Amino acid sequence: MNKYLILCIDDEREVLESVLTDLTMFEQQFDIEGCESVAEAQTFLTQQLEAGQALALILCDHMMPDIQGVDFLIELNQQACFQPTKKILLTGQAGLEATIEAVNLGGLDCYIAKPWQAGQLQQHVKHHLTQYIIEQEADMMPYAPVLETQTIADAWQQRRLEIAAQS
Repeated sequence: MNKYLILCIDDEREVLESVLTDLTMFEQQFDIEGCESVAEAQTFLTQQLEAGQALALILCDHMMPDIQGVDFLIELNQQACFQPTKKILLTGQAGLEATIEAVNLGGLDCYIAKPWQAGQLQQHVKHHLTQYIIEQEADMMPYAPVLETQTIADAWQQRRLEIAAQS
């Protein structure tokens, strides 16, 4: 089983810790890391790419001191290796134009407003990780316990039917 990465970026340490705590339900099947700046995230992602670990999902704040989250998501989406990555903007300060730009250019999959509810955040992450695993992983079943189990089972069955039809 591949252990994919979930990366959370927020310049406010308390917020970052809260997000990481809310995502602990995924830590058995995914590596979960946090960075307090885009620069730290860029360095970390370079190291992970060199180690061969794929980024499944990124949760990024918008208002940060070095580069805005939307701009970072656009930058990531321009790299082929990050295009499959599910991207969530978690912010209370992105305006409509920035959000539209993130959707159109940054491959944004979801926008969650601060303050968030833990259950809401977990459901969005679960949904987008499920889609990522279906799109990227040949062996989906090990991820089913923490993802959308029925969706994984349906996709697995569909793949089996397609393989049988090709035989």
